[in-house]
Order: sequence, then structure tokens, then C-alpha cells
Amino acid sequence: MINKRLNLVSFVSKSLLSCLLITCAFADSEDDTSSEKNWDVKNPQGVMKTISIDTEETTWSNLSISPDGKSIVFDMLGDIYSASIDGGNAVPLAQGFDWNMQPAFSPDGETIAFVSDRDGASNLWVMDANGENARQLSHEKTALIHTPSWSPDGNYIAVTKGFMSSRSIPAGEIWMFHRAGGDGVQVTSRAYGPHTQKNMTDPSFSPDGAYLYFTGDVTAGRVWEYGKNSTTELFNIMRHDLETGETRSYIGGAGGAIVPTPSPDGRSMAYLKRQDDKTVLYLKDLKTGIDRRLFVNMERDHQETFGSEGNFAYFDWMPDGKHIIFWTNGKFNKIDVDSLNIDIIPIRVVAEKQIQQPPRFSVDVAPDEFDIKMIRWASTSPTGKYIVYQALGKLYRKDMATGKVRRLTKQNSHDEFYPSFSRDGKSIVYTSWSDDELGSVKVISITGGIGKTVSTEPGVYVEPKFSPGGNRVVFRRLAGGYLLSPEWSMEPGLYIADLTEKTMEKIMGSGFNAHFSASEDRIYFTSYVPASKYTELELCSVDLSGEDKRELLKGKKVTEYQLSPDGKWVAYTHQNNAFVAPFLATGSQQEVGIETGGLPVAQVSKTAGEYLHWSADSGSVGWSHAATVFQRSLNQAFSFLDGAPDDLPEPVSDGIDLSFSQKADKPESIIALVGGQIVTMRDADNNREIIDQGTVLVESNRIVAVGPVEEVKVPTNARKIDVTGKVLVPGFIDAHAHGSQARAEIIPQQNWKNISSLAFGVTTIHDPSNDSSEIFSASEMQRAGHILGPRIFSTGTILYGANSPRAFAGINSYEDALFHLKRLKDMGAVSVKSYNQPRREQRQQVLKAARELGLMVVPEGGGKLYQNMTMMADGHTTLEHALNIATGYSDLTQFWSQTDMAYNPTLVVAYGGLEGEKYWYDRTNVWENERLMRYVPRYIVEPRSIRRPTAPDDHYNHIKVATYAKKLRDAGVRVLLGAHGQREGLAAHWEMWMLNQGGFTPWESLRASSYDASISLGMDKDIGSIEVGKLADIVVINGEVLEDIRKSEMISHTMINGRLYNVKDMSEVASGKSKLKPLFFNRLDVNAMPSSTSEALKRKGERHLWVH
Repeated sequence: MINKRLNLVSFVSKSLLSCLLITCAFADSEDDTSSEKNWDVKNPQGVMKTISIDTEETTWSNLSISPDGKSIVFDMLGDIYSASIDGGNAVPLAQGFDWNMQPAFSPDGETIAFVSDRDGASNLWVMDANGENARQLSHEKTALIHTPSWSPDGNYIAVTKGFMSSRSIPAGEIWMFHRAGGDGVQVTSRAYGPHTQKNMTDPSFSPDGAYLYFTGDVTAGRVWEYGKNSTTELFNIMRHDLETGETRSYIGGAGGAIVPTPSPDGRSMAYLKRQDDKTVLYLKDLKTGIDRRLFVNMERDHQETFGSEGNFAYFDWMPDGKHIIFWTNGKFNKIDVDSLNIDIIPIRVVAEKQIQQPPRFSVDVAPDEFDIKMIRWASTSPTGKYIVYQALGKLYRKDMATGKVRRLTKQNSHDEFYPSFSRDGKSIVYTSWSDDELGSVKVISITGGIGKTVSTEPGVYVEPKFSPGGNRVVFRRLAGGYLLSPEWSMEPGLYIADLTEKTMEKIMGSGFNAHFSASEDRIYFTSYVPASKYTELELCSVDLSGEDKRELLKGKKVTEYQLSPDGKWVAYTHQNNAFVAPFLATGSQQEVGIETGGLPVAQVSKTAGEYLHWSADSGSVGWSHAATVFQRSLNQAFSFLDGAPDDLPEPVSDGIDLSFSQKADKPESIIALVGGQIVTMRDADNNREIIDQGTVLVESNRIVAVGPVEEVKVPTNARKIDVTGKVLVPGFIDAHAHGSQARAEIIPQQNWKNISSLAFGVTTIHDPSNDSSEIFSASEMQRAGHILGPRIFSTGTILYGANSPRAFAGINSYEDALFHLKRLKDMGAVSVKSYNQPRREQRQQVLKAARELGLMVVPEGGGKLYQNMTMMADGHTTLEHALNIATGYSDLTQFWSQTDMAYNPTLVVAYGGLEGEKYWYDRTNVWENERLMRYVPRYIVEPRSIRRPTAPDDHYNHIKVATYAKKLRDAGVRVLLGAHGQREGLAAHWEMWMLNQGGFTPWESLRASSYDASISLGMDKDIGSIEVGKLADIVVINGEVLEDIRKSEMISHTMINGRLYNVKDMSEVASGKSKLKPLFFNRLDVNAMPSSTSEALKRKGERHLWVH
């Protein structure tokens, strides 16, 4: 940004008294949600394709009956239609690329209220009954509007307004809007305040207008939880007295009560509840309280999902009060409430829809050489002579004068992390880690060498920083027990090492990113603001004994603080960019952000900024991102400083590139797998090629021949492996595989999660939510052969729409989207995860940026059906997670199959009912799986598996989800395997078994695990099938898996990149001699994780929206 130089008498007189504010380029979306005005969701930039729909079935259609009882309006695929109450061809009322839904007739029948995203976000609109004269009533940008219902006098419309807090599950309030407009009036308040995740929705008025009914979540606590028992009381119908304001539970009990729909005379109420696994339509006499069951086989409701768009497809009474019209099983039904006779209303819809093609780009899965992008802790020395950084687990030093780069240390016994300069620039303090010897804090000269250990005990150490005089080091000690050994984990916290006295003392038990500033006698550290529910970070300080705590700064969406050496400035990262402001101690806590309100603030980075650091004189601040390190002099950021130019330059976009080329690991062997049945998956859209007795010849890491034994000539120098009686299938691709790759950036040499996955045949993972720096570093280390595990691809950190400081991505323009996607691509992303950005225009802007940058977009499904359908129209690469409905019908199947968006239903955690993972705990003794227990700590597996709940098959939602997935695949939609990081490789087999439960043949299940995933993720040139030229990723199975998919788990060997491993001990066979060292839980008698590790793992899971 450019600011004119200000002639200030003094910093105090002008900066403090006048509260000078230097504005910056990025708006805080919580305070400024103004979106790009010229963005039109109806005409997004990109090529449109027209498709045709002809159907007599619809999916999840909300309906409303005209007051004269002659017509029905309903929604289908984002359009609103009208039809005769007797059926026939539907006539469009609101049709286009915008998404329109939930129509509701006004009491006089002249107007229809509906929800539309045509202004960029889902808002309340009204139109004339003939579809003309549409006008907008609400103008929300972050809250989600849905479920409109008219007041009896026709003047007001009640809606649900859903608010996201630190989690993207909206908590509802009921609001009323006047038909003439205005900002609306709040009727109910969220339970538990702004941090709640509990919903209220489904508003409706009593016919006399005295009461407003709605559905409220009555489960305990403020947090929404998965896996709730729908046979218990989850929701109640609430009654709000519009005169007194009293709200009380009105209808509830076992199975809950949702969607209150009063009869025209107000004497009874139709509503839904669960009985067993069925959603049942009931009628309650509001005087006697007696219920009558009207219809049993309603479509499954949303009580077990979020209800973010309402709890059901809304139904309506006929004006005579004797019939109810409802949608279920793809059809419109008319039920006589007295006789219970049902008639189908036959409606046909013929329509044209527009869609865009998804961004899908070819990924070079295994180049011989690759660029190192994920440089960590890059910092310029205080004197400006050197840059030190970490890559591939080791520290490097770049000489700024000569440009030469070399390793800083001479050892290879441990990996090196968290380098930090002394104030004089002569020394580096860093932490080490070895799976065998644990870690330490070390100091080494900038000229290199061996270094000395300053910690007095082994342990897990991070974030070391020198004191001003260089005679002390402050650092954080962590507990192990998950990925790292739990040895020496009893006393986590902040420590100070005295280099002169050679001592190490604990000063406090919490806090992170501790550092000194101007004085030797205070430590500054970061912690969570307690009242913020872990959504806000603060900067605090203590003395060297951990006492005299002072809370200094806090800031929404601030993720890092770093005080300058002279104590006069603070650098901080806010929404991924680096900022600087004066630091003023006043005795009370100050708020920082992009606008401090009382002090100057300058944005110094333009392309993201992490790893903040200062020059010795506090005159410049440095930061890095991906493989580039940057620096900005303060007099180039603040016009009141000496030496500032008349026109200040824009934030820094150019830096020093530290990337370098690295050879990829691959063997030098020639291996022939001879005699087995080969399921090639070659051209699996058109063929089912199976070679009953074949040979696969592998040279280095590529397949050079495949065919019947008699046709493949095996060279004399090849190592023959007899696989007679076994089945060879392509390596499994887990396209939705979460999981920790590090503990606070420390990547273990042996990650048991990765090793277990590989032992179960998973050779490639795509993780759509993880710490960017951790997973991209792990990916590079795996590719270089430094760690053992599947190939690792990822989105990095999600583009989150909720208020979580380390994941939130504010997108209010295309430029914002481009910024976020470019920073992720710079670190190594091949895809990005658009995660519940509330406005459709935001999601479209992400797509445009992805197409420009060559990235794929794999969005969170989020349990929002209508939003999912807009994702199909807008052209997302995949849909991650199951639809929140039990099944789709002809309209949706036709629509989806004409897009090119793949489906990753993640059956282990499928929305809507009991998750698939629990089925396998219920039906199998998971803790007795020898291979799983060899590679996974028993204290991880046993608590989830030994004492397990049980339920009938029809309560397990994954079977219904898989059944519809089969229909989609038969229609041409690619269905992928996504085990969500559950149960460490074994869950990938559960996914295949569950697809089989839904009707997939064993071969089709295997296709989902390889061929379909490779094409959907742009990797099919290298993986996904066993054919010449592809990478040698092969699973060898001891069983007739084509006859019984449950035999997929019976693996003898996994080959990845031409290296063959015996899964019994993961020793390398024929391609090399590597052997697995004992994992820490095998060499130690470990029975539990330390509590602080459990808490850190929980926090990490919450940050990335996965729980294992």
C-alpha cells in the first residue's frame, strides 16, 4: 500500500494522540464482509455446459400448497417449479444458475417466499406467485438463511439464521423479516451464546399468530457431536409465545420431534420423529395430546446431521385440513389424515441446467528430481550475513555474500529443527530429534561443526530462543506418546537453560513460542485467550521464575507474535500475512489486528508470512513462506520513521528463493513377480482385464512388462519372486486420508501411522486437511527416501469459513482467493480444500483461482445437500464426505452424472446415522488384528474397539450411502476410497468392504481404490493400474479377492515405487535390505499417552476437523 510521508513532531504526539492508522490490503472478514461487487454467481467466469434433465422423481423437494389448494410449488436442483395439485408437467418459476429453494406461499397466495444465493449468499427473497418481480429481503454475508415460513397475516416471514463460530456447524436463531424489507428482528437467541454449535430451525406459526414453533437441539452442552443416538431425545419442538416471549418445550420424547406443521384450524400438528431407524409422520391433537401415526416410511430426517438447511424437506397441509402433501422416496404424496389413504401426485420435470467443468490437472507423481518447497524456520541472521533454514530434516546455511549453501552440522544421527540466531549472529540454537535417542536443545557456531547440548535431559524440545546476552535459552518441552516416544514426558512446559551454569529449570507448565525481548528478566509467550474457546491467541509475559504474569496483547486470527529486540515493536501474523505495530505497555491488554484502532500498523508481507524474526537493531523484520525468505525495513513501512520515502512501497512480494533440487528415491533393482493373478485395472472404464497367471516385470520404480507368464521374458539379472496362488492389484489410493505427520513440526523417522497404512497396501494418500508445514515436509522426506510410508499429497491447511485462527481463510474477492491458493501451492499443494465458506461467490472465487493456478478443489461436503449440489454445478473436483441424505433420486443422479465431479463418501464417517467405522468395531474384533496391533499402539486401538456399542444393520448409515454410490457409479460418477485416517490402513479395506455392502462387486470396489482415485486426482499417468510405464505400486494378496472382497486384507507384500516390503515386519525384499527398527511401543511397555499429548492431539483434530 502507498502512504504519503507524514511530518510528525514526534511519534508520541502524532501517533498516540492522533491514533494514526495505516491501513492494509486485507480486510478482516469478521468485521468487513463486503464482497466483490461485480461478482455474479449466475455468471461465474469460465466455460458453461448445458445439460438436460427429464425426471418423474425429485430429491429432497420442499413444497408449499397454494391457499386455494389448486397448485403446488416445490424445489428441484436449485429451481422452483409450479404444478397442478393433480400432477402433470411442472412449470419453472425461478430457474437459472443461481440456487433457489424452500418456496413458501403467502397466506393470500399472491407471493412466494424462497431462499436464493443469486446475490452471492443464501438469502431470503420473495417473488410474485407467477415467478416474476423477485426482490431481496435479507442481505446476510456470513449467516446462513433458510427455512422461510409466513406469519398468518402475511406481513412477516420467519427464517432460520445460522451462525458459525469456531466450527463451521451453524447454530441457529429464529428471525423475522417484514415483507417490505429491513434488517430483520431476532426472535430467539442461540443457546450457550456465540460459541454454541446447537441448532434451532424449522420455524412455523400457529394459525392465530400467537405462537412461533420451531425445532431446538436439546442435547447437553454447547458442542455438536457426531454419532448421536436418534432413538433418544435429540430435538424438541419448542413453542415461543410472541406476546410474552416465553419459550418452552412443546413436543419431545424418545425419537425427538422436528418440523412442526400446524393444521389450518390450529387443532393439531403434523410433525416428524424417529422410531427405530424410521422417520415417521405423526399427527398430534393439541388439546388431548394424543398422537396418531400417519406414515412410517418417510425419508430419513436430519436429526443425526447438522440441520444446516433444515431438518427435512418441508411439507404442507391442504386448505381443507384433511390432507397433507409431502415429499418422500422421490415422489409427492397426498395422505388423507383420517383414512390414511395415500395417492401419488405424478409430476414430471423437463429442464436444462448449466454446469462448469471441474479443475483437474495432471500431477507428476514421481519425478526423478523434485524441487524442495517446504523450507521451515528460514531466518536471516541479525547481522544480515547468513540465512539459516531447515529442509529434509537438516539445517542449512546460505552465505549472503557468496550465495553458497552447505549443511550447518556434520552429523546424521538425528534430525534438526527450530533454528534461531543469537543476537550477535554468531550462534544458532536448535532442537534435535532421534526416534532412538529422543531430542535435545543444542547450540552451534554459525560457522558449523558439531555443536553442544544445553538441555540436561533427553526429551521432546521445540522453539528455543536465546536471551539478549546469549547466556540463556528459553524453550518448550513436550510430552511424547503418540507419534514420538513418551520417555521423559513427565514435565512438559516452558524451560530456561543457563549456558554458564549448565542447568535447566522449568518456569511454567503452559504457553508456547516463548522468547526474550529487550531485557534478560522477562519471558514473552503465546497462549489461548481462555474465554475465546480456543479461537484467539494472546501474548503474555512472566519473570524468569514464571511469576508476575502480564497479559499484553490479543488478536482475533493472530497466529504468531514476536517482539523486537529493543522491545518497541511487535511483529505478528494475521490471516497468513505479516504485520508490524509499535508495542506499548500500558498495564492493560491491547487488541491487535489489521487495524489496532489506537496505534499505527503496517502490513509488510504480500504473499504470506510465517517464522517471524528481527534484525539485531530492530530496524527490520523478516519472515518466510514456503521456500522464500523476506525482509522489510521499518522505515519502508512507517512514514514517520527517519529515512522513510515520500511514498511508501507496497508490502514485500519479492524475497530470496531457497528452493533446491533433490533426487527422488528409487531402487536400482529388477524384480519379476511371477505366477500370480493380475487385476490390472488397465482402461477400467471399458475393460475388466484379469491375467490369471501372469508376470509383472519392474525395473527400478517403473513397470516395464506385464502379461501372461509365457509372454513376458524375464531378464537373467532379475530377481524372481514367486507369487503363484496370489492376486496382484494396484496399490491402494486413499483419497481422503487424514492423520498426524508430526508432533509440533517434529517428524519422526518412523511414523507408525504411515507404516501401518503401507503394511495394509495403501501406497498413496491424499490428505485434505493437515498442518501445511508438517505434511508438505513429510511428503518431501518420503519422496527423498528419508522416511517410510505411502506417497503423500495434500491440500495443506483447509480454507476454513469458520472462526478458527489457524485455519480461517477470509475470502471477500477473487484476489483473496488467489492469495490463499497461491500460498498453499507455494508450499506443495496439488489441491485445496474449500471448507464451508458460507457464500457461494466465495466458493466460485476459489474455483476461478484454482483453474488459474492449476490446482484441484476438493470441498468439504459439510452435511449441506443444497450447497453440495451447487458444488456440482460450479465444477468442483470431488465431493468429500457423504451426502447427508440416505439416497438420491433420478433428478440428482442425472445431474451429477453429467458433471465430472467425483464422489468420496468416506463411509467410515458417513453423515446421517451410525458411522461405518463403528460397524466394524461392532462386527469384528479389531483389537485381535495382528498386523494392526504390530504397527499401532494398543492404547490407541483398544479403547475404541473392545467395549463397543452394537446396533442392527439398518441403523448403520453407510450401507444406504454405499447403495446410492453404486447407482452413481453405474451412471458414470467416479466413486473413490477415502478412509478419513481412521484405523491406520485397515479402514481402507473397510471402505472397500462397505462399498461391497452397497452393491459394488469386489472388482468395482478395487477399482474405487485405485483406478477411479488416480483419474479423479490427476495421477492416472503414473498410478492406478498395473501397466507398462506406470509406477510399480502393487499389492500382493493371499486370497481370491475377486470372489470375496473381505480377503483384500490378506496381504503378503506391498510394493511402492519398485521397493518390495514383507508386511509381516516391513523388511525390504529383493529391492534392498532396509529393515524396520522397533517402534517405541514395541520396545517399551507403554500403556497410555500422557494427558498433555492427548490434549494436544485433541486440539489438532479440532483444528483440522478430524478425530481418530
